[in-house]
Amino acid sequence: MASQVTFIGAGNMASAIIGGMIESGYPRDAITATAPHEDALAPIRERLGIHTSTDNAAAVSEADVVVLAVKPQIMHDVCAGLRDAVQAHKPLILSVAAGLSADTLEAWLGGELAVVRCMPNTPSLVGAGAAGLYANGRVDGDQRRLATELLEAVGLVEWVEEEALLEAVTAVSGSAPAYFFLMFEAMEEAGAKLGLPADTARRLAMQTAFGAARMAMDSDKTPGELKRNVMSPGGTTERAIAHLEDAGLRRIMAEAMDACATRAREMAEELGKR
Repeated sequence: MASQVTFIGAGNMASAIIGGMIESGYPRDAITATAPHEDALAPIRERLGIHTSTDNAAAVSEADVVVLAVKPQIMHDVCAGLRDAVQAHKPLILSVAAGLSADTLEAWLGGELAVVRCMPNTPSLVGAGAAGLYANGRVDGDQRRLATELLEAVGLVEWVEEEALLEAVTAVSGSAPAYFFLMFEAMEEAGAKLGLPADTARRLAMQTAFGAARMAMDSDKTPGELKRNVMSPGGTTERAIAHLEDAGLRRIMAEAMDACATRAREMAEELGKR
């Protein structure tokens, strides 16, 4: 029998994970989603055929897994409303909220709980996500496997053994879709200056990024080796790469990702002061 999974929150990320679970064969009748108002639940119930409820406490009363999928800013109040129901049978807690530590969530929910933190990213909405997961010491092997199963429904899953490394995950994958969107913008603008229609440059850039990622994922070669394979001596690619290197692309990326991880740490401290 499938584990009963309740999603607290029915927004985009919850919908993406639920949709992926169903596509992977997870039974619809083992999934419940909640929201404060019925009008937010009707679309997801009609589209995905799952159970829904406006009563968080009742929805978690029989759950084996409770997925916290609400904004970090309201999480304290949400946890306060769940505390008694969660403490009654102690399900696995899986949080996709950024910035809130496992200890903070466990404390807000009354303590002595198995908590998995997940840092997903927005490509999860199209089944191509990348998520970093961390488990506190109360999570057992079966619960870890279940968390992996749920998140693999929308993409790649990587576990980290230190919670602080989720800040690095945020920098490498959580925030990183925006890095590539910026690159697409820049390439579109540059292509237009070279004479291409902007929409043509955009499509070429995005398809090339898709193809490069696919090649890298399917190859046993490192990205550095794949890069060198495209660079003919004295050719066009070699000159473009040399310009990027001379302009400090590696330094810029390192500094940007460090700034991202630093802000993740700051947010964790700010959000935990409740």
